[in-house]
Amino acid sequence: MKIAVYGATGMVGSQIVAEAAKRGHEVTAVSRGGRDVAGAASAAVAELGDTAAYRALAKENDVVVFSIPPSRTGESHQPFIDAHEEISETLVPARVFVVGGAGATEIDGVRLLNTPGFPEEYKPEARTMGEVLDFYTSASGLDWTMLAPAPVIAPGEPTGNIVLGNDSPAGDHVTTGDFAVAALDELEEPRHLHRRFTVASA
Repeated sequence: MKIAVYGATGMVGSQIVAEAAKRGHEVTAVSRGGRDVAGAASAAVAELGDTAAYRALAKENDVVVFSIPPSRTGESHQPFIDAHEEISETLVPARVFVVGGAGATEIDGVRLLNTPGFPEEYKPEARTMGEVLDFYTSASGLDWTMLAPAPVIAPGEPTGNIVLGNDSPAGDHVTTGDFAVAALDELEEPRHLHRRFTVASA
């Protein structure tokens, strides 16, 4: 399978690249600087909001993975939101796989960011990822999946023991290695087309 990974130099994206390469897939690492990433067969330069570049990558690959979080430095999230709205409305031959956020997952139908005790500093990102999810759930004709992590995601190797959930957190924490395993399992054997699911380390 040919897989393009946006955010391939990041904490999660680099693990997805490594896991995909380990399984024998041909990976293109997509970043703003076009940096080489361990395990990737090639590198490409693209901004999240560059629709022409996205269309080209979606024609050349079976899957396009978006592993890019919204800005965490106080900048406006609107360009990020606009980019995902455009992606969700652009029909492409590739499958779209989005790395989601834990704050937009739900407990008893209430998004985590709206539950008591949710940290204020994480609410802007959680709201943004909720908007992004809404774009995809409203999309028509696009093959997409979103995978959201547990509330705590941290660098770590695959444990060999993961738990999956639907819209609710599957557990308290997940390693980036376990997240990548769940992502590649889904890409190889799709079970969550047109929906979000969650993962945690057991």
